[in-house]
Amino acid sequence: MNAKKRALGKGLSALLDTSGAEAQPSYDIEKDLHATGTIAHVLLDLIDSNPYQPRTDFDEESLQELAASIKEQGVIQPVTIRKTKDGKFQLISGERRCRAAVLAGLTEIPAYIRAADDQNMREMAIVENIQRENLNPIEIALGYQQLIDDFKLTQEMLAERLGKSRPSIANHLRLLKLPAEIQIGLRQDLISMGHARALVSIDHIQTQIDVFNDVVAQGLSVRDVEEIVKNLAEYNQEGQENPNRPKNKTDHSKYYNLQKSLSEVYGTKVQVKARMGGKGSVVINFSSEEDLERILKILQK
Repeated sequence: MNAKKRALGKGLSALLDTSGAEAQPSYDIEKDLHATGTIAHVLLDLIDSNPYQPRTDFDEESLQELAASIKEQGVIQPVTIRKTKDGKFQLISGERRCRAAVLAGLTEIPAYIRAADDQNMREMAIVENIQRENLNPIEIALGYQQLIDDFKLTQEMLAERLGKSRPSIANHLRLLKLPAEIQIGLRQDLISMGHARALVSIDHIQTQIDVFNDVVAQGLSVRDVEEIVKNLAEYNQEGQENPNRPKNKTDHSKYYNLQKSLSEVYGTKVQVKARMGGKGSVVINFSSEEDLERILKILQK
């Protein structure tokens, strides 16, 4: 087990020793020419998907781009598969390459054939995707959580195995505490990882959702959300002042609803910035001269 842990920290290259493997002709069920530990060209129809695949979102445009590349240069990096009892194969890693190869019109793909039980399959699929694919933050977080649960790891142990920092692991795992609506927004790239990290600091679920909706509707920046979170932290969810709030601190949170209302009135992003002593500013954003004229007409009413 210790050897396996050290290997995972180096990625699949440490797990998959392809030295000395030579390309073989296409798979022949009767002759079964493909020995474990070899690289071969295998018919795509004989390769089943990995049931432990952590990736759930495959961007169609990205797949088309990869397919175009494969048409020109072929599949540069072999996928990894294992044999099954019915004479077929099961994918361990490389589902994007398989999908793109099908789109490119290929009938077979270079593959490294290795021995792997179900536990190996699960572990390698997660590690491969986390290290080599552009997973969205929620998929990465789910992969981390699955490794922690399946192999009884601490965050520190997982960070060591994957070559990641412990804070990076912790920040991703915290995303799984967000409401489903916000997790979906993060998957769909409606908000960034920075937005999500700020939102997870809000204690009240409905407030999280309200601020998330404002981010999407008004295009709020990560800094905007961090300021909102800081202001909200000064008061509890009933609107009462937090007894731990520093004295003489500007009352920002009461301006939050005003900022939302003004944004709706003017149909654009409005920022209300308050300072100590009752001073502050109201910033109304406009996108063009025509938009400015529209806002001025509203102000003159």
